[in-house]
Amino acid sequence: MLSVRKPSGGRLGRYVETSAGGEKVRAFVPTPLPPVPPLDFSQFISLYDRARGAVGRLDGVTTILPSTPLFLFMYVRKEALLSSQIEGTQSSLSDLLLFENDEIPHVPIDDVTEVSNYVAAIEHGMKRMRGGFPLSLRLLREMHEILLKSGRGASKQPGEFRKSQNWIGGTRPGNALFVPPPPNHLDECLGAFERFLHTEDQSMPPLIRAGLAHVQFETIHPFLDGNGRLGRLLITLMLCDAGALREPILYLSLFFKSRRDDYYRLLQEVRQAGGWEAWMEFFLTGVAETAEQAADTARELMALFDADRLIIRKLGRGATSALRVHELMQRRPMITIRSASKELHLSVPTVNKALELMTSAGIVRETTGKRWGRLFAYSKYLALLDKGTEPLPA
Repeated sequence: MLSVRKPSGGRLGRYVETSAGGEKVRAFVPTPLPPVPPLDFSQFISLYDRARGAVGRLDGVTTILPSTPLFLFMYVRKEALLSSQIEGTQSSLSDLLLFENDEIPHVPIDDVTEVSNYVAAIEHGMKRMRGGFPLSLRLLREMHEILLKSGRGASKQPGEFRKSQNWIGGTRPGNALFVPPPPNHLDECLGAFERFLHTEDQSMPPLIRAGLAHVQFETIHPFLDGNGRLGRLLITLMLCDAGALREPILYLSLFFKSRRDDYYRLLQEVRQAGGWEAWMEFFLTGVAETAEQAADTARELMALFDADRLIIRKLGRGATSALRVHELMQRRPMITIRSASKELHLSVPTVNKALELMTSAGIVRETTGKRWGRLFAYSKYLALLDKGTEPLPA
């Protein structure tokens, strides 16, 4: 049973003096996890119970989905988009889908490339873990290399821990909001972090461990770029690694995006005052709300697919081909006639007829208004996924 104790100096890290950008600054070196004194569970036990139940129900939804990979295909892309938006990209879900269709998006190509890289990093991490590779610093470096392989981060040492001082907020190190550990302290911090990842402590449930690890990773800030995106992804990886989730279906970026002032404030309160309990209340609220919303979205999508499938079956001649196009659009909700023809091994006239039938039935719509090179969107599907994905103000 965890004891109820107030935070003390034992939870606080230490400051060391270092040079950055030609000036002396005080960099923060966190104490290793778990916090000492231990967390006071009484402050958030009801939220923990709600979050654990919501995650369990969400995990159960994945077992009854007719095609979990189809749902994950788009849900992962939504997460990639949201997590990248927090870091300043201005892409929309449609921009990413245009890019994946070899079409020209409506925003700078670097923005969309970064989102696409995030998708690839998620998929790589899950594939490696399913193959038996441990969640480790090495895996995080592999994912980081993919995350920054192109786009604006390509010059920020992809896959390598930083060898120079970074800082967060402000225009220079001297007026920064936060200065992470100096490079010569990274081995110490990351070694302790990896030991925490591998420690099997039955008194520390997976949700709590994930909440602690996210803050510690962001505090260490081990890379020159991409720390926020990788740190948010770490939450999902840890829950999958612990068996709390069978699929990578829980992502908190929408919650963090909608409450980003609280998010950054609470990270700082942990560093400055050891306020882990307030962070855990915030984190568990996000887990509960996100898991509940994801389960609702999955059910809404399944209902939409079922309803549209019934409509298509009543379309008469051409219904068989239209059903195949409909199945394709469940994982690619924006397609061209040529791309669908190639993927489904159907003739261009056959795909064209199928999309005309689906357009007349109100299932898809043509988005360009052009006669040639037309692009079709599964509008109701995109509308469900688009919730919360409006780019943040520049």
